[in-house]
Amino acid sequence: MDPLSGTVGEWLKGTGPESDIVISTRVRLARNVKGEPFVNRASAAQRAKLERGLREAVEASGVLAKMLYFDMTSASEIDRAFLVERHLISRDLAGGEGPRGVAVNPSENVSIMINEEDHLRIQVIKSGLQTRPTWNRIDRIDDTIEKSVSYAFSPQLGYLTACPTNVGTAMRVSVMMHLPALVITKEIERVFYAVSKINLAVRGLFGEGSQAASDFFQISNQIALGRTEEQILQTIESVIPNVVEYERRSRDALLKESRAKLEDRVWRAYGILKNARMISSEETMEKLSALRLGVNLGLVRDVDIKTVNEFFILTQPAHLQKNAHRILEPKERDAVRADYIRRKLGGG
Repeated sequence: MDPLSGTVGEWLKGTGPESDIVISTRVRLARNVKGEPFVNRASAAQRAKLERGLREAVEASGVLAKMLYFDMTSASEIDRAFLVERHLISRDLAGGEGPRGVAVNPSENVSIMINEEDHLRIQVIKSGLQTRPTWNRIDRIDDTIEKSVSYAFSPQLGYLTACPTNVGTAMRVSVMMHLPALVITKEIERVFYAVSKINLAVRGLFGEGSQAASDFFQISNQIALGRTEEQILQTIESVIPNVVEYERRSRDALLKESRAKLEDRVWRAYGILKNARMISSEETMEKLSALRLGVNLGLVRDVDIKTVNEFFILTQPAHLQKNAHRILEPKERDAVRADYIRRKLGGG
């Protein structure tokens, strides 16, 4: 995994549509092999057979050019955390047991988890708001794999999954958003209430089971059963542009009505990031959120958005330890993190 540690995936480059507010669009599909027990009911021998067979099927399908495969049974705790931080695997796969792994393409916009909660979890992630291109890519991958793998499917229920909430399309569409102005103006709760009324969920930076971290949120569908893929996509496409517009209006209002206060918030954050000698993960996220807002509003001109986006991943604990080639105690990580950010920003 060492070649990945100093870079980030294409989805963090900030080049996609609406990328000042929408960091990424992700579509995930859950699939299981017909006639095989779900992972939580499978024996060690059955899991090993599934892991071996599905890995070979994915590799033979050619859906991932120059496929990288990471075996979780031999991966260290830091390596597993490293892949979670990069959004390539889930916390469930990292903390699971038995034969399991993940296939990834070099640009990191496609990952295929094997023996997570389901036999297969296929994920495609793109920069900015790109629901259709993301869906089209994963649909092609899914169809290609299905040519050699028989999926568990019910004409009445749809795709069968270990968790009942995923039965049906077994599809989740997630849009990662940066909404600092809505947080500052205290309008964010109104947005959360509105999206929850149409069965959309709001999660943190690392998806299901994670808390919202400093103005970063993932909005995704909760229901897969009884909805077609097209209906799920249309729901996301009807909601997210409204949230984007709401955030834009809030940013404009802050610039017009509280510009000095907003600039102070941005420049204080930039100053701390450029000069701190120790900084925690939580404070880093908070200050990076303010800096990202300042860059996108044109208040800070000597930092590009790609650099800011990369900080969100490269300053996480496992990444710092991978680059240091050793285990770091929390205080050491705070110092190493501050030094890394300071050098990248040209601080004192």
